[in-house]
Amino acid sequence: QVQLVESGGGLVQPGGSLRLSCAASGSIFSINNMGWYRQAPGKERALVATITSGGSTNYAVSVKGRFTISRDNAKNTVYLQMNSLKPEDTAVYYCYAAVGPRKSPYEYDYWGQGTQVTVSS
Repeated sequence: QVQLVESGGGLVQPGGSLRLSCAASGSIFSINNMGWYRQAPGKERALVATITSGGSTNYAVSVKGRFTISRDNAKNTVYLQMNSLKPEDTAVYYCYAAVGPRKSPYEYDYWGQGTQVTVSS
């Protein structure tokens, strides 16, 4: 069983910054891909950024150049540094991890509970 615990969300003014963290714990052998998705009111959940265990990254066009994703493989933790935040970034942010459990040849998707990010004056 795997859990993802998120932190770092909150209220920030336009142009400000926030740093999200997500730590995975449990019966983990490997985490191939980790990242963040977000869902704004009335919209579908969408990719923000992901990063593989080897460091390959994938960003949504809307956040490229403003957000930076990173991970600490030893801690099974992924981070999202969000700079130059815009009101359009307001959403619930969900941590994601593709986990290979111990004693299993398969990979499963896990999601955090979500953390609110609000960008407003």
